[in-house]
Amino acid sequence: MHSNLFNQFFRIQTCLLTLLCCVFAGCVWVPTGHESAVVTRAQMQMGTVVKITAVARSESIAQGAATAGFAEIHRLEELLSTWIPTSELSRVNTSAGVMPVSVSPETMTVVQGAIQVAEMTNGGFNIAIGPVVDAWNVIENRRIPTESKLEDLRSLVNLNAVHTDAQKQTIYLEKTGMRIDVGGIGKGYAADQAVMAMKKAGAVAGVVALSGDIKTFGRLPGGRKFPVGIQHPRKEGEVLVFIDLEDEAISTAGDYERFFERDGVRYHHILDPRTLQPARSCQSVTVVAREGIWADGFDTGIFVMGVELGMQLVEALPDVEAIIVDHEGVVHVSSGLRDRIRKP
Repeated sequence: MHSNLFNQFFRIQTCLLTLLCCVFAGCVWVPTGHESAVVTRAQMQMGTVVKITAVARSESIAQGAATAGFAEIHRLEELLSTWIPTSELSRVNTSAGVMPVSVSPETMTVVQGAIQVAEMTNGGFNIAIGPVVDAWNVIENRRIPTESKLEDLRSLVNLNAVHTDAQKQTIYLEKTGMRIDVGGIGKGYAADQAVMAMKKAGAVAGVVALSGDIKTFGRLPGGRKFPVGIQHPRKEGEVLVFIDLEDEAISTAGDYERFFERDGVRYHHILDPRTLQPARSCQSVTVVAREGIWADGFDTGIFVMGVELGMQLVEALPDVEAIIVDHEGVVHVSSGLRDRIRKP
C-alpha cells in the first residue's frame, strides 16, 4: 500500500484503536482466581496497522498468543493479498481467461463467502470490481473516468464469471482482464482466524484489530465488555457513538476513508457495481456480527444498498446489527443495537 494511503488509513482509525489501547493499559484480570497478564502489540500486515491484545494466565502465554495471532494473519496474507505476486489470488487473477487455479481451503472460504454476501446484498458487494476501482484510482488520479471507459470495463466486473469448484478446490475467472480482490472481506476473515489461533495458544480474552475490522473475544477486568468508538463520518477524530463488544466483530465502511472533492461533489472509493460510480446513499455503515468475515463484507454491501434495503437485510439476519449514517447525516440504528450504543 502506498505511504499516503497508509497514512490516511492510520489517521482515520487512530481514534478507534486508541480507545482500545487505553482500555487495556495496566489491566490485570483474575478470571479463575489467578493473576492474568495483558499484552498489546502492533505490526504492519495486510497493508495496514494490525493491533493485537492478548489476555492470558501469564505474560509468556499472552506474548505467545499475540505472536500466534500475527503469524496467522501473515499466513493468510500470503494466500489472499493481490499485492503479493505469488499469492493464490494473484495467480487466480493472472490466469483469468486461461485456466482454473488450485487454491487452499482458506482462499476458497473467503471467495465463496464473498459471493454469498454479494447475493445477499443484491450485488452491492462485488470482489470483481477491481478493474473499475483501478480506473477511478481515487487517491492518486483524482480524475473522473469517462462513461465510455467505465462501460468498457463493465463486462469484467460480472461476478457470474467467477467460478468456484469446491470439489476440485479451484477458482476460475472467465474473461481475460478480470481481477478479484478480497480486501473488503479478507481482513474480517483474518481477524476471525487470528482469534482462533490466539485461543489455541492459551489466550482467554483479547482483540484483533486490522484497521477498521475488529474481532473481540472474552471480557476485560471486572467482567467488562470491550468498548469501541465508531468514527464520525464528517468530523475527523470525533466519535459518533460507543458500543461494548463481547465475542463479536465490528467493521465500518465510510466515504471519508479515500476520497477527493470536485465542484462540491465527493468522489470516494466505495463504488456501486451497477452504476460503476461512487455509491451515494450513505456516509458510513458499521456492522456488528459474530464473525468478522460477515461484518467486513456486509458493511460495504449495505453501504451500496442504502438505508432502507440495508436495514431490511440486517433485521432479517440473526446476530447481525448495523449503524447507518445516510447521505444527509441521519443516524439509523438496527433494533438489536438501540439499547447498546451510547453517545460520547
